[in-house]
Amino acid sequence: MAADPEKVAVIVGVGQVNDRPADPMAGKDALGLMIAALEEADKDAGGGWLADVDSVAVVQQISFRKDNPLAQKVADGIGSTAAIVYESVGPNGDSPILLLNEAANRIARGEIKIAAVTGGEALRTASQRAAIAAKTSVADQNPLRTLSKGAKPGYRQIYGLATPVDVYPLYENAGRAAYGQTLDEGQRESGEIWSRFSEIAAQTPAAWIHAPKSPQEIVEPTADNRPIAFPYTKLMVANSSVNQGAGFIVTSLAEARRRGVPEERIIYVGRGASAHEADDFLARDRYDTSPSMEVCLRRTLEFNEMTADDLDLVELYSCFPCVPKMARRVIGWPVEKPATVFGGLTFGGGPIGNYMAHAVAEMVDALRAGEGEKGLLFANGGFATHNHAIVLGTKPLPGAGEAHAFDLQAEADAARGAVPELVKDYSGPAEVETYTVFYNRDGSAKAGVVVAKLPDGKRTLAQVPASDAATIAFLSDGSSEPVGTAGQVVAEGELMVWKRAS
Repeated sequence: MAADPEKVAVIVGVGQVNDRPADPMAGKDALGLMIAALEEADKDAGGGWLADVDSVAVVQQISFRKDNPLAQKVADGIGSTAAIVYESVGPNGDSPILLLNEAANRIARGEIKIAAVTGGEALRTASQRAAIAAKTSVADQNPLRTLSKGAKPGYRQIYGLATPVDVYPLYENAGRAAYGQTLDEGQRESGEIWSRFSEIAAQTPAAWIHAPKSPQEIVEPTADNRPIAFPYTKLMVANSSVNQGAGFIVTSLAEARRRGVPEERIIYVGRGASAHEADDFLARDRYDTSPSMEVCLRRTLEFNEMTADDLDLVELYSCFPCVPKMARRVIGWPVEKPATVFGGLTFGGGPIGNYMAHAVAEMVDALRAGEGEKGLLFANGGFATHNHAIVLGTKPLPGAGEAHAFDLQAEADAARGAVPELVKDYSGPAEVETYTVFYNRDGSAKAGVVVAKLPDGKRTLAQVPASDAATIAFLSDGSSEPVGTAGQVVAEGELMVWKRAS
């Protein structure tokens, strides 16, 4: 039986905003970016949609926290009296795909006819304004590294594991060892993927940086490309210092046709899947794979009755190289094929939780332009925590018009191995499970951290002080593989320290 067009979810309008005035005080705030993005999406859809929106969903923002929650303000700003107005729980990278999947399900259940999804971050404006007010550098105002006033660092923070850029290298280094790659081989793969990202961004007007880079330029530490957290350089991490907004309008196929949207501009929403790792990144079973990512990606393809060979385009989330590297291995996506339609979070721009709204917009544009018939959108967020994927197409996809259960957490949990118990005050023999090295702004090593496995299978953290130059070099020079190396954890002052076995 043919699907009911009243219940088939389609995207009819997409909009993006790149706001970079010379005067930081003139930049838009997050609310302004969100409203502007939806206004662009309305124009793209032919106009006249926003006042009739039944649902307004917003990706939570962090650049102007005092203004939260913003969902009702967005609804008011676009002239909507929608009955469903809400924002995502946290500014996680999977949020735009989650909100898209929820909108499609509501349309399939006949609860709404038109949904608006948007997000925006103005960290460029926020940081510059704060720096002017405090008479400090913009770098000193990075909200991603600022503890709440009076907050004391916890166990993970005292070892340097405070933000995503500290934690994702744990997956990078464990993954490289599991893939059997040398450091050079692992970096070459990252460089090839990121170089293609830069080429895509250079051709994408909505991207933040239009400067193609070679693989060597991506991975080689220089004064302009300083090391951040081993083995990542500045050009290998998400660029959050942007003012970007993006949004899209989802409706039923019947409503799109009633309003005269040309068939060639209608993009169909397929089925999606989501699953997550534990919020505590030390309560994961391993760091070379992610069971929740594997379930999310594998089941999304199954739900849409396809394999990677059926995909013309993909967007594999790219806050840090380990994510698309893991994802492409799950679905079998060749390193030679671009893994983005927008440019990645370094070059396209990394507006915290809303990157994938830009990817949705670019995927819609690419499909409309005839660059393919099917595209996969894979999102990741938190500390390699949240995963959500979905498929878009130029034609109806399997299950069109039917709501579906996309939360596959139980399946992911069943696929997960035993989680090692965390021991905070351990002394004794321990081997490297994974690790990273943190760097100062001048490129010198700040400290290293080892996630160590104990002889009984438990887990602990240990520091490698910058003063231990030999061990820092062992962790970072590629002469041998540190993962699996035996050593000793000893107490030195308030911290436990890892020393390589002699």
